[in-house]
Amino acid sequence: MKFAVRYLKNTYYPINIPEGVTLNCGQMVLVRTEKGEEALKAFLVNPEIEKLWEKSKNKPEPLPFIRVMSQKDLQTLEDIKKEEVESFFKCQALVKQHKLVMNLVQCRITFDRRKITFYYTAPERVDFRALLKDLTQTFTRVRIDLRHIGVRDETSILEGVGICGQPFCCASFLRKFATINVKLAKDQGMPIAPGKISGTCGRLLCCLTYEYSNYIDAAKGMPPVGTSVMTTEGLGKVYYLQFLSGKVAVKLEDGKTKEFDKNDIEIVDADVNVEIDTPVLNNYADDDGSNIDIKQLEDDKNSSTGNI
Repeated sequence: MKFAVRYLKNTYYPINIPEGVTLNCGQMVLVRTEKGEEALKAFLVNPEIEKLWEKSKNKPEPLPFIRVMSQKDLQTLEDIKKEEVESFFKCQALVKQHKLVMNLVQCRITFDRRKITFYYTAPERVDFRALLKDLTQTFTRVRIDLRHIGVRDETSILEGVGICGQPFCCASFLRKFATINVKLAKDQGMPIAPGKISGTCGRLLCCLTYEYSNYIDAAKGMPPVGTSVMTTEGLGKVYYLQFLSGKVAVKLEDGKTKEFDKNDIEIVDADVNVEIDTPVLNNYADDDGSNIDIKQLEDDKNSSTGNI
């Protein structure tokens, strides 16, 4: 049986279990990483995944296995978790003392207590030399790492549930952040309102990219909004599009709006006396985000750093 642990940006790393060691799926184990000794949960590797790993040239290198965690180790881990909370607030107090423009996100301490990492977000580069000096005096005989991350990285670390009711993609399976702009939402007929198309991180939803290619394929042969068309019920103008169903909503000359199959209408070169306002599907009220510039939701240098 093959086991793996989840470590760094939703990547699973295999671990080699020595003969004679009994390990069950879900048990905590100690492994050695680049940061030091880490306590991670072991998962049984699906045979199909194991086959893919064997064929892959880019499979993750196995992490050195130390031991299955004992009851004493688990108690030590609980103590470390409490230390992390205390260390977080100590560092936060020092950040305020030095009046630094940075938001402390999380503190992590390795199981061997040799390294302590503070993750933070900041709009600009921070000169934390004075802060680091105070931290070395506060946390003695331990290596200190101040790590700048983006707001998307922050959300993946803290975890949570999205508006879809599922765990955040970035905290469950997503490894790399794709570049996202508001055009993706517009092309899919999404409501252009911050509360509808942005995530907890304050950036555009990652899932806007998942079905984008399907929408582009579905849009082929669809007339643009505002185009004059002939329908089975007379002339009109395209009001909005239902890409996936292949339906076109047309506002007729009598003022009524009806849906037609895209194959049942014909684009015509005619002056149709119909005014097209903002399409109904994109006319959403969003009081909470009415003053937010949509461009602020797009990726920038502070969105993600990959520095976790």
